Amino acid sequence: MDKLIPVTQPYMPPLDEFLPYLNQIWESKIVTNGGRFHAELERSLCEFLGVEHISLFSNATLALITALQAMKITGEVITTPFSFVATTHALHWNGIRPVFVDIDPVTMNLDATRIEAAITPQTTAILPVHVYGYPCDVDAIERIADTYGLRVLYDAAHAFGVRRHGRSVLEFGDMSVLSFHGTKIFNTFEGGALICRDAKTKRRIDHLKNFGFVDEVTVIGPGINGKMNEVQAAFGLLQLEHMDRIADGRARVDERYRAALKNVPGLLLPPVPEHSTRNHSYFPVRITRDFPVTRDAVYDALREHNVAARRYFYPLISEFPTYRGLPSSARSNLPVASEISHQVLCLPIYPALTARDQDRIIDIVLAEAGLTQHAS
Repeated sequence: MDKLIPVTQPYMPPLDEFLPYLNQIWESKIVTNGGRFHAELERSLCEFLGVEHISLFSNATLALITALQAMKITGEVITTPFSFVATTHALHWNGIRPVFVDIDPVTMNLDATRIEAAITPQTTAILPVHVYGYPCDVDAIERIADTYGLRVLYDAAHAFGVRRHGRSVLEFGDMSVLSFHGTKIFNTFEGGALICRDAKTKRRIDHLKNFGFVDEVTVIGPGINGKMNEVQAAFGLLQLEHMDRIADGRARVDERYRAALKNVPGLLLPPVPEHSTRNHSYFPVRITRDFPVTRDAVYDALREHNVAARRYFYPLISEFPTYRGLPSSARSNLPVASEISHQVLCLPIYPALTARDQDRIIDIVLAEAGLTQHAS
């Protein structure tokens, strides 16, 4: 059997580069609660990402839950059904009712032209997702939020390092959440971060992620345990040293896919966004009706050859039992998202993916298209 090719793989710097960090943690005996590496990673990420206030978390789901708490969001929140389920779970854990709106057929992000029709007197916020690292229509969303007095929290789990018109996408909205899970382009094994606009809000977030503690005897509210530990933070600092190599490796894989698959009938490649940088976090192709076989047939063929492509995002969040009873979950309300969820297939992309293994993936896709193998 061919070796397994995962859909993604964390970049792992040489172990001998990580050991000095571990030695310092062992010697200091400080393993959590805002140690040296935690503070250093926050500062370094602010500089790297071009933001002023960032709070590290043990994972992005807890960051989303805490963001909603910090913003005191209640009632209904407009969001997308086309995302990882944690986006909507964070609303559920806060007792907030998600209202699903359809997605744009090109960017696959929340369709800003459909948001206003979903606003009710109970609507308090919008929770869009920069899907696959492609920026949402942030200008349109901002205009709608300002007009109706709504808060905006961006799920930017895929959007590490992405810029729009020269500005970090993390500057838009009231807050943004990043994921540093092992599947992401920048990772701390597990982890995440919450980006906010001012120092006062950051202090509140830092209290909430530490059980609500302000000091040894003062608790200001029902916080949660969302702190990032020193080992995660140290690994993040090391990852930052290799970001150029990581970005170049992903761009190389993206370029080879585009060159080999650009003329395949019925196969839509990921869009190249205007006025925005790409971080190549995913490579989502769409298998349309003009392709000889279905998306699932291509998925099965890849799996048979030990290629772990993923159907991100299928099923839609709105189709899971917890949410499918909501009026906004009706398929008639989400025709674009419903169609795309049956078309999209994320092909493997990560720096360590070799040309030989990538050729194997490409040849399987071409064979399902009824085409001859490409020239390496």
